Amino acid sequence: MDTANWCGEITGLLMKRINLEMIVGLFLLAGFAGFSWISIKMGDLDLFRNETYPVTARFLSISGLKEGSTIELAGVTVGKVRRVELDPGEYEAIVHLDIDKSVQLQDDSIASIRTAGIIGDKFIKLTPGGSEIYLESGDEIEETESAISLEELVSKYIFEGE
Repeated sequence: MDTANWCGEITGLLMKRINLEMIVGLFLLAGFAGFSWISIKMGDLDLFRNETYPVTARFLSISGLKEGSTIELAGVTVGKVRRVELDPGEYEAIVHLDIDKSVQLQDDSIASIRTAGIIGDKFIKLTPGGSEIYLESGDEIEETESAISLEELVSKYIFEGE
């Protein structure tokens, strides 16, 4: 057996193996990148853009409102609820909102907690005010309407009828 032939065959096999491993590696990288992109889109994450500004609102009751709930103005989604916390001194819920920068809210706007349908998810409905002063990053919406509890309304009418 010729040594040059044998070395040539081994080199050829080794090159084929390296090419195959490179193709498989690139395929796996492309698959991982695609999976990551789909996960970010399906999870509705905004990792690469910060086109919102934060404002807060205080409510006596936010029954059913969750982090990630939508914020609507005229039926159009203009933001999301970022965080919900309790003010232990005032016993009020503080809701941190992320509003699209393209939406300018007047300082006398009203934030109301509403339900989508009869038993749907809770969301925040914004009603614009008439002021010429606009909310800025970190400001608070002063006018709020808390969540309406269907159970409280039903029990009120049942026990008032007696």
